[in-house]
Amino acid sequence: MLFTDDTAASLVAAVALVNSAEEPDTLTSLAELDTFFAEHGYTGSRSRDAEELAAVRALRAPLRTLLTSDRDTAAEIVNRMLAEHRALPQLVRHDGLDYHLHAVDRDRPFAERIAVETAMAMTDVIRADEMSRLSLCASDVCEGLVLDLSRNRSRRYCSTTCGNRLAVAAYRARKGVNGPGGGR
Repeated sequence: MLFTDDTAASLVAAVALVNSAEEPDTLTSLAELDTFFAEHGYTGSRSRDAEELAAVRALRAPLRTLLTSDRDTAAEIVNRMLAEHRALPQLVRHDGLDYHLHAVDRDRPFAERIAVETAMAMTDVIRADEMSRLSLCASDVCEGLVLDLSRNRSRRYCSTTCGNRLAVAAYRARKGVNGPGGGR
């Protein structure tokens, strides 16, 4: 395994959060925020209000910058984020999970916990010199982020939808479907 489970989970959640800003925006309601919280295994307190939703949505641009930066810039951003939130890494065990790192209390605002957990995960990425695991989607019509945790570094698209869209377009181009002089 390239990264520990908690690092991989934080990276997956951060990429999902950043990609939620792509059209159509998939983080516009408290219900969608609840789903994000549950799907990515977050724990701790929640205010479940419009202010929390706005704070989490506001993280998307800074996290996009962090996840698409070069290694040195990413290190600067991580250090700034950890200092800003006065992160104090500690080993914890909870909810059936073995020891893993938390660097902010469970009662801190959800957006702050996302920021710190992403910064902590990025420390592993930076230290392992694995920034190439994060990239932009290979689709010309998509700005989504790709997190490639595969052994052979073969992931190129942010989602199956983007990969399928390009595969269908390539197939149609090869077969002349709906193209000049061919197709149906």
